[in-house]
Amino acid sequence: MTIDLNFEGLQLTSQLLAHPMQLSMTPYLQKCMDMGILEVCSLWSLPLKFLIHLFILFYLSSIDFCSFMAKDQSTVFGFRCSCYILVALSAFSSISFLYWSHCSIPFYFHVQTVEQNQNQPIDLLSFPSAWNHLSFPSNTTSKILKIALFVKKWPHESRAGGLERHAQTLHLALAKRGHELHIFTTSAQNKSFPTYPMSNVYFHLSKPTSAGLLDQSLVWKQFQAQNSTGKPFDMIHTESVGLLYTRARNLTNLAVSWHGIAYEAIHTDIIQEIVRAPDEHRAYELTERTTRVVEEVKFFQNYAHHVATSDHVGDVLKRIYMIPEERVHIILNGVDEEIFQPDVSEGKDFKFKFGIPESKALVLGMAGRLVKDKGHPLMFEALKQMFAENSRFQESVIVLVAGDGPWGARYKDLGPNILVLGPLDQAQLSTFYNAIDIFVNPTLRAQGLDHTLLEAILCGTPVIATRLASITGSIIVSPEMGYTFSPTVDSLKQALYHVWNDGRGILEKKGQVGRERGLKLFTATKMADAYERLFLCISDGRESDNEYCTYKPSFG
Repeated sequence: MTIDLNFEGLQLTSQLLAHPMQLSMTPYLQKCMDMGILEVCSLWSLPLKFLIHLFILFYLSSIDFCSFMAKDQSTVFGFRCSCYILVALSAFSSISFLYWSHCSIPFYFHVQTVEQNQNQPIDLLSFPSAWNHLSFPSNTTSKILKIALFVKKWPHESRAGGLERHAQTLHLALAKRGHELHIFTTSAQNKSFPTYPMSNVYFHLSKPTSAGLLDQSLVWKQFQAQNSTGKPFDMIHTESVGLLYTRARNLTNLAVSWHGIAYEAIHTDIIQEIVRAPDEHRAYELTERTTRVVEEVKFFQNYAHHVATSDHVGDVLKRIYMIPEERVHIILNGVDEEIFQPDVSEGKDFKFKFGIPESKALVLGMAGRLVKDKGHPLMFEALKQMFAENSRFQESVIVLVAGDGPWGARYKDLGPNILVLGPLDQAQLSTFYNAIDIFVNPTLRAQGLDHTLLEAILCGTPVIATRLASITGSIIVSPEMGYTFSPTVDSLKQALYHVWNDGRGILEKKGQVGRERGLKLFTATKMADAYERLFLCISDGRESDNEYCTYKPSFG
């Protein structure tokens, strides 16, 4: 009887040692857990817990020890070994738990510190993350800025790159807030220039150079003329090298937004070389690009302030280009949330218009320039192989392609599963995103932050894109946000099969998660709020005593 009771006690002790948290659930520790600081409280409970372990062991070892001795020497030996084993387990358990607590406490206090810092005023010029994460009040400033913008080309209808669309979306939003905009850009050849119903937007056009860039001498004269008319410019903004550093180096109230830098382009060159067909000539841009990076590191220093349009570029500008942190500001691209939003009925109308049957299990969509560096050779080959090797995939999937370029005609060769729609304007693109189940961006370009991904996200459409630093660092930051793949045919095929197997139910959930995050980061309003605050901060060249350079969190 005594032996049975003791072994029941040993079994109980073994269970407690195997699950040490069970010993920690005292009312004191329960209160700690309710307060969210179990790690801290558990550390103080460890000495007491270890003493309890030892007490149980020695208590059990002492009960009827003489009877054990008298009855069975082998039992005594076995019991003594059990005690030693349990002591060792106890020590190991406590040490492991101590290590876990030691690792948890710094994390707990780090979280507390971050929360406390968020409650304190923030020096915006030294803020390390994207300004989109902050909440700036819109249309509350009484200060109207006179802003000069230098951009090599202004968007015309649906044929516009990301840089031009960024310039248009941002500066028209600032004009709607009352700021005076002077836009220095090239005239559209054989095209009528767009007009806007706003009296505070002025275009200063010039003939482009043979390379399609702004004529620096001419635009500088235009700028000086406007700068001496009325009040001088409060703020000068250049989209990439719209205004060259030779003109910009003495302007303290200037910011340049980078939509692609040479360091990123090296990644692009590596990818292009990897996917190069055997019969294609080897490109030599890779070796030339290294020289370009060195040149950029030197002349970038001449710009007063730099805006990185992705988290990755912000890090590169600080670490690789060695620009002081207080001169590098991350503001993610944004798109018009009034245009790009979920609309199920419009999506159904779009599919009906182009004869897309509801029986199709999956509708893939692509949009943009249908050229090599946007990854269309990769996508073409992946679809070609998947249609050939899997008849069920071919029968259940349809692909919509919006845009123009040489690969549009080639996609048609893949059969009736591919519909090439041609270029679409922004309103049409919104209905396009609402008609597809997932948006595919197979880009091989590592530069910038692609607007098409942001547009799809705001429409509630999940996305799948190449695993590039700017995309995984700012857009598809987790599997809940979408899918990524390496720029190879096999990796893209695997990702597309994954999408196909997941089905519409999972895709819809990913789309909802993506839109929730997109509304917090990728809207035109968030982007304009951040740029407006930056422009107000550096407009007079005295950032140290400018109230707009300090962010004060609002409560309640």
